[in-house]
Amino acid sequence: MRIAIAGGGPGGLYFAALMKQLDPRHEVTVWERNAPDDTFGFGVVFSDETLGGIESADTAIYDQMARRFARWTDIDIQFNGQRFTVGGQGFAAMGRKDLLPILQQRAAELGVTVHYRTEAPDVDELRAAYDLVVAADGLNSRVRTKHADVFQPSLDHRENKYIWLGTDLVFEAFQFLVKQTEWGTMQIHGYPYSDQGSTFIVEMHQDVWRRAGFDATENDTFPPGESDEYAVDRIRDIFADELDGHRVLTNNSKWLNFVTVRNQRWHHDNIVLLGDAAHTAHFSIGSGTKLAMEDALALAACLHEHTSVEAALDAYQGERKPVVESTQRAAQASLEWFENIGTYADQDPAQFCFNLLTRSRRITFENLKDRDAEFAARIEASFAQANDEPDVVPAMFQPVRIGQLQLNNRIVVSPMDMYSAEDGLANDFHLVHLGSKALGGAGLVMTEMACVSPEGRITPGCTGLWNGQQRDAYRRITDFVHQQTAAKIGLQLGHSGRKGSTRLMWEGMDRPLAENNWDLISPTAAPYGEGCHVPRAVTREDLDKVLADFVTAAQRGVEAGFDLIEVHAAHGYLLSSFLSPIANQRHDEYGGTLENRLRFPLEVFDAVRAVVPDTIPVTVRISAHDWTPGGNTEDDAVEIARAFVEHGAAAIDVSSGQITKDEKPAYGRSYQTPFADRIRQLVAAPASVKVIAVGAISSYDDVNSILLAGRADLCALGRSHLYNPHWTLHAAAEQDHRPDGAFWPLQFRAGRRKPPTSRTDKIPPRLALLRKPSEENVHMRWAPHRGHANGEGSVGKNQP
Repeated sequence: MRIAIAGGGPGGLYFAALMKQLDPRHEVTVWERNAPDDTFGFGVVFSDETLGGIESADTAIYDQMARRFARWTDIDIQFNGQRFTVGGQGFAAMGRKDLLPILQQRAAELGVTVHYRTEAPDVDELRAAYDLVVAADGLNSRVRTKHADVFQPSLDHRENKYIWLGTDLVFEAFQFLVKQTEWGTMQIHGYPYSDQGSTFIVEMHQDVWRRAGFDATENDTFPPGESDEYAVDRIRDIFADELDGHRVLTNNSKWLNFVTVRNQRWHHDNIVLLGDAAHTAHFSIGSGTKLAMEDALALAACLHEHTSVEAALDAYQGERKPVVESTQRAAQASLEWFENIGTYADQDPAQFCFNLLTRSRRITFENLKDRDAEFAARIEASFAQANDEPDVVPAMFQPVRIGQLQLNNRIVVSPMDMYSAEDGLANDFHLVHLGSKALGGAGLVMTEMACVSPEGRITPGCTGLWNGQQRDAYRRITDFVHQQTAAKIGLQLGHSGRKGSTRLMWEGMDRPLAENNWDLISPTAAPYGEGCHVPRAVTREDLDKVLADFVTAAQRGVEAGFDLIEVHAAHGYLLSSFLSPIANQRHDEYGGTLENRLRFPLEVFDAVRAVVPDTIPVTVRISAHDWTPGGNTEDDAVEIARAFVEHGAAAIDVSSGQITKDEKPAYGRSYQTPFADRIRQLVAAPASVKVIAVGAISSYDDVNSILLAGRADLCALGRSHLYNPHWTLHAAAEQDHRPDGAFWPLQFRAGRRKPPTSRTDKIPPRLALLRKPSEENVHMRWAPHRGHANGEGSVGKNQP
């Protein structure tokens, strides 16, 4: 093959070397616009997995790298004057100035032609003359830009400012130094890369950056290689204590905003993207060099394994794109956490530390227990102490209070429409459905949305509370829950609005009924989406009727014996439609500004709160993000939540979306939890209002991680309880937990131990059981200044 590579960074050079090793007959040419000794940046971090791939593919390169590695396992976190060390992570780093010469030398040895100080020819010239063109030309890729119509790139420019620096202070571990200044929160990401120095990245929100005066050079233009010395001087002063007399090192150092690069496609004909040209991931979770070298490994392997370029590039994209997208989801969560780091300034230091460690959702509490059991136990004990509980038990089994309602654990069965009622009447199905979830150990079981009127139903199969017969049917269910279980049961009240008069879910979600339709109302006469009913705009008389319907339904809910009442103001139903500018385009006092859009939902909430005894908490579910341009965002959600809290909401149940069919949610594990987190930090926690997180939470590990980090007070799980009605009790068994937080009915207690697996005769070696884990293995620190070099100076934290 004749291969052209635009870009002589680590990814391009490594790919070139691999291809020449696979077949020396390949003609590989690299164009690099910089000189061979022009190296920007400081340290590069690798994971053990990446290093394993590099070692297998090219031992010569790996051996050269390994001689220069700084290795350690610890993360040090300094916050509000306290310092924490967490072990068991595993890192290897080296200087970028050391890595590039290794790759350059290896490429030269293998016969790769590299043109330094030379821009690559136009990509269309290259694609005509070569069998393969590799665009390894970085963040601002010319190749990607020229064929943007095919690659379909998206560039997400973030708000935080960061500057990449170095220091001759040799850190012993990864450092997160979080500093509260008079201008706001600033943080340092630092790690050692040799026995000579460390990477020292300063990051802060753009607002903090401006208040601190760093914008003085905002309009200055710095030539390539020149650094912002004004910023460096300010940083030396602000972080003088942390630097402890050591120097700040510069290398083309200037303020940047991180840009997340994504591409719909990674290849076009014989052109393929690699490294930053294809993707970027925030530095707080990964290294662009690491990802680029992983790309190179995969691309070389695919070309070796397939007989055509087209098949190889398809395989490369199929292999790497899902992996990178997973990394980018984690990186997105991490960068957003750092953008909002100031909201955690008042957190307990231990909780803040755990929050930081689990910010990307890749590290969980169970992961942490495996890595550093001592620190994990400290976090669990701190959570119990903060909640005035004498027993240290899993966070999900710590009791919690919503208003005056005491729950014996923090698991909620989320409201789930069953579409199984007739004339709004809950029946035996609902008794078994809700009763089984209560028997399954959850602290709170929520009904599906009980509609306040016949025309407020979503489908003909929805339950309601518009008459006494429906009240009595629900009373049968609440009596069962109270008599046979330790759970509490909550009622969700709502009105479908423009999403009503549709078929049962399994007959076609959101599809209009073929006949027997009923009158639909909405703030504006606009349908939910294509093919949906067109509602009529509500009148004053409609609003008065809806308000009265909510009041009488709430009164029936009290009479039916419910322990909690939730007002449903989410998912595009009537109250949610008022809140969203997508569905509400009115020009009266109920439309326009957020204050006006809140008016009717708050009127309903106030009316419900007024007729419900103080002993029964009234909560609200909101959609925290509309997932569509022009819709509500997490910032609007904070103000919406604040308004409901001011009107007496005992808890905010934080969901998102379903405002319009045109939405594009960013699905993923626990994907809605950041919205709950933001509301809890900015609104709820100061007011002692509870926040419920919901959305793709499925494991007890994720639940405990969310609670321990302070992102929510309770977690609601829906589909997990459909899969396993005894989810909570099984979570207790998995965690070896038996106290009152996991109530096993007397009839079930014989089954509260986890059943044995098929292998019951396997006996672990006894001596292995007696041997304690070595603390040195958990806490290994980089300390070459103690008389060692080349990676041999890593020591346990208690060694002299």
